[in-house]
Amino acid sequence: MTQRSTPHPDSERTTSPEWSDDILGPGYQSTTIPLGPDPDNETDVVTTVVRYRPPTETTRFHERPALLLVSGMTDYFFHTDFAEYFHAQGYAVYAVDLRKTGRSFRPGQTWHYTTELSQYFVDLNAALDVVTAAHATMTPVAHSTGGLIAALWLDDLRRTDPGRHRLIDCLVLNSPWLDLMYPRALVRISTPVINILGRTAPRLALPNDNLGIYGSSIHISAHGEWDFNTTFKPITGHRKYFGWLRAIIAGQRRVHGDSVDVGVDVLTLCSARSWHSRSYSAATDTADAVLDVDQIRTWAPHLNGDPARVTIRPIDGARHDVFLSLKHARFAAYETMNSWLGRHRRREETPGEQR
Repeated sequence: MTQRSTPHPDSERTTSPEWSDDILGPGYQSTTIPLGPDPDNETDVVTTVVRYRPPTETTRFHERPALLLVSGMTDYFFHTDFAEYFHAQGYAVYAVDLRKTGRSFRPGQTWHYTTELSQYFVDLNAALDVVTAAHATMTPVAHSTGGLIAALWLDDLRRTDPGRHRLIDCLVLNSPWLDLMYPRALVRISTPVINILGRTAPRLALPNDNLGIYGSSIHISAHGEWDFNTTFKPITGHRKYFGWLRAIIAGQRRVHGDSVDVGVDVLTLCSARSWHSRSYSAATDTADAVLDVDQIRTWAPHLNGDPARVTIRPIDGARHDVFLSLKHARFAAYETMNSWLGRHRRREETPGEQR
């Protein structure tokens, strides 16, 4: 696929968004897209697209290749360091707060609650239309639960809307959640129970997990350097429910059954190791304290019909969100991603070159 320099021909299906100053301050704007009634019978849902376009930016902004950050569970876009780094590398950086998350949460809703991951496809289609009305193509950069959602979305897009799928340049995954991080025997025993309760009592709350250790490792009030909104992203995580977990397991099973093909080249970034503990220590700052990185490395190649199109790059010393790692690991992740994207673009622009 040759890189195009004009917006896609279907851009008229999205009216020009109205950009407003964003909560992140100068250079950041956001636009809210109404999506209508919630399939899970809460209040009407919206999705929010954020972009970094500093005041000094010229009209050549539209010639930049676009990135779209997709956040995970108990998350939203506040990654200004990422945005400003990749803007300096020549990219237009966008992000989406999916329905019921971050900027898109509304009264009468349950944080991050859904009973079908496919509900998010509407949000991602809307974000894709906004971004590609101004840029030729888009690369999703999806984290954790967002990585699972983005992979399922691209598989659906490839099968049902090839026109939109052609606007996806490639996919970058940041510690995607592709399996339950528990012993296999426990998963086998608990999955039927989760499926039954997820269907019959979807709003039954799950027992609290131990995400507070990870949260305290990154927030400025404890051991970290990031001053994020703890209403949007509580240090101990948002409450989770059986209906939501049933949806997660259904998505992961599709990956495990080789029924997902994103149809584009994939870069998967993750930490070089996991460290799960009930108390904070310095080791928490240099490992994935949420997921099992061996599972990520096992299942990421299953996201493409040709596993050779999936590149896995462990980052030594990285956290669960590799872009919130300590500086040395964070910039190693930035440079790894920037280098891979550059090679991908050069290959795509060279006719006849083999993958």
